[in-house]
Amino acid sequence: MMTRRFMAFILAGTVLGSISASAQADGVEKSNQFYWPTSLELEPLRFQDTASNPYGPAYRQDYHKKFQTLDLTAVRKDILKVITTSQDWWPADYGNYGPFFIRLAWHNAGTYRVLDGRGGEEGAQQRFAELNSWPDNASLDKARRLLWPIKQKYGEKLSWGDLIVLTGDVALTSMGFKTLGFVGGRPDDWQSEKVYWGPGTTFFPAKSAVQGKFDASGNAHLEKPLGATNKGLIYVNPEGPGGVPDPVLSAKMIRLAFGRMAMDDEETVALIAGGHTFGKAHGAAPASCIGAAPEGAAVEQQGLGWKNNCATGHLKATDAVTSGLEGAWSSDPIHFTTQYLDNLLGHDWVQTKSPAGATQWIPKDAVNIVPDASEPTNRAKMHPLMMFTTDIALKTDPAYRAIIERWVKNPNQFADAFARAWFKLVVRDMGPKSRYFGSEVPGQTFLWQDPLPQADYASINQADITALKHAIATSGLSNREMVKTAWAAAASHRTTDHRGGVNGARIALDPQDSWAVNDPDELKAALSKLKGVRDHFNAGHHGGRKVSLADIIVLAGNVGLENAAHQAGVTLQVPFNPGRVDATQADTDVKSFNALEPTADAFRNYYRSVPDGKSPTEALVDRASTLDLTIPEMTVLLGGMRSLDVNSGHSPAGVLTAHPGMLTNDFLVNVLSMDTRWEKSISQPGVYNGFDRKTGTKRWTATDVDLVFGANSELRATAEAYASADSQKKFYADFVKAWTKVMNLDRFDLQR
Repeated sequence: MMTRRFMAFILAGTVLGSISASAQADGVEKSNQFYWPTSLELEPLRFQDTASNPYGPAYRQDYHKKFQTLDLTAVRKDILKVITTSQDWWPADYGNYGPFFIRLAWHNAGTYRVLDGRGGEEGAQQRFAELNSWPDNASLDKARRLLWPIKQKYGEKLSWGDLIVLTGDVALTSMGFKTLGFVGGRPDDWQSEKVYWGPGTTFFPAKSAVQGKFDASGNAHLEKPLGATNKGLIYVNPEGPGGVPDPVLSAKMIRLAFGRMAMDDEETVALIAGGHTFGKAHGAAPASCIGAAPEGAAVEQQGLGWKNNCATGHLKATDAVTSGLEGAWSSDPIHFTTQYLDNLLGHDWVQTKSPAGATQWIPKDAVNIVPDASEPTNRAKMHPLMMFTTDIALKTDPAYRAIIERWVKNPNQFADAFARAWFKLVVRDMGPKSRYFGSEVPGQTFLWQDPLPQADYASINQADITALKHAIATSGLSNREMVKTAWAAAASHRTTDHRGGVNGARIALDPQDSWAVNDPDELKAALSKLKGVRDHFNAGHHGGRKVSLADIIVLAGNVGLENAAHQAGVTLQVPFNPGRVDATQADTDVKSFNALEPTADAFRNYYRSVPDGKSPTEALVDRASTLDLTIPEMTVLLGGMRSLDVNSGHSPAGVLTAHPGMLTNDFLVNVLSMDTRWEKSISQPGVYNGFDRKTGTKRWTATDVDLVFGANSELRATAEAYASADSQKKFYADFVKAWTKVMNLDRFDLQR
């Protein structure tokens, strides 16, 4: 007999379930952003909160060690068995999941965008909303479930990110393609990362989600830093821009979108042609048959979305409905061939409609030569070839067509180009080779990996460091110049794709030496003196030991901080780890590195037009997140740097101290003080003037990113911790720790 208590539990659960179905229902608490949409969102700085990680705070550091204990040969055998074992609950096309797993890896990697380094394989964000419910990722939830037994078997040793890439590699090799190798070392994320994927609240194919547009001259445009032309797509609309089947316009959007994802023309064609060599598209049923995406699916579906509500009886491979397009690009979709290239050039293509109503293309002289995905041996159930508008675009665009024609004559060039492009696709967000792990890492080095030379000299010792610090201190550089140069070099790093940073001393090379935020003339003068210190030391006899400019830059920053603290009556010892090297201009891809140029750096109170319309305070949070900073680290760093007077352009904004150049917590004390009345400047947009409340005398100037530490309740609470009378010791200790963290962000050798 059901008890009253149990009955109440059921009723409560029913009520709660119905309430949670609507975010606007009465009785459901809203977020602060709901009530105050202009309040600063600090969630990006809580990403990777260790409280979300079941393996604990040391997971990311320990993962690499555990991964290297794997027997990759054994893992490959396990994956191959999954690829060739069709499951009744989600039957494999042609009895082979290989193409499905290639798409899984491709779409997990394809979110990468070069302008801010976000997206990509690392972290396996595709497991979480919103990516797990993008229309372009339809049915990839099933691909991950097919791999769950392998993930379950290897547990903490094999992350989802590495498993997905390795599965794509095994799928390719099992179908006759030779890859360059496999790179591991991608720790998993444990929560959804909040990323700006585009405006609006609707996903493709809703028209309001279109991001890529054309101007009156027919030039393609896409809001920065976005990479996809539609929210909810990985790259471009396969039917053509805005659903219009125009191959010429489609080619323009392809070039723009793939360029935003770090691919040139040859790499773009290689990926499309290589990827479409395998598998098929799925659109055998009308869009009205498709159920909710995973995040909106009923609980009994256990996270599986896009149910085909029109399918009846025993599930068949042909029941899959994803893109709405239907068919295959070749007559042998489970082997690597040149058929895609041959078919594209060898036929005249005409428009048709899929069963789901999507525009696609078939040969003018179409015959049924493609096996049925459910019954591949049944010659009575054959189908014609098909192409997307984006495929026809490759034939239409002169540059793309020339590449295809060359590869048709030289198939080995096609295979080599696809291998290189695929490798770049799945490792582009991992940064330099020093972050690669595993026994199958390829030996080749590419310019896009930001290569660094191997030092051909012994590293400096503690006595050398002491001597070099003295030489730097007497070089004629001010504390401000030393600190500013070190920050400019190190803070170019972004943890989103592990690019930039001080290692390599690319701050002294084109293009970084000319970035406006770095005050180029001042920077070049400072670098000249630091190069002099390096050259003098390296010309001496130190038992084969030499020092790099990169190490000198970091050491100079430490000297500047220690001197600035000493002037404030505090003795500091800033940690220093030598071992950096200097890159050459030939090792530096100027165009690629230009994508790293900051449009805002709140730590130097620098802000110009930000591509995605972020306000100065939003840009502060974004910058801090790319430096992997927590809210306290961001607060103490910015507070200390304001007192050091290291603003870009030597702006006085935010230098809230009577002793500029000293390392103090004065900024945090004064931004919280009620002795100052703030008001917007009439003549300088974005600037605020601070007046003494008693005398009315103007005391300070500041920007939004300064005043937010007194205005935002969470930031004010953190600032109070560093501005209290008993916080001096904590302020200096935390500042040094945060500073050293930024200086070592790209020291992957220390993290191995």
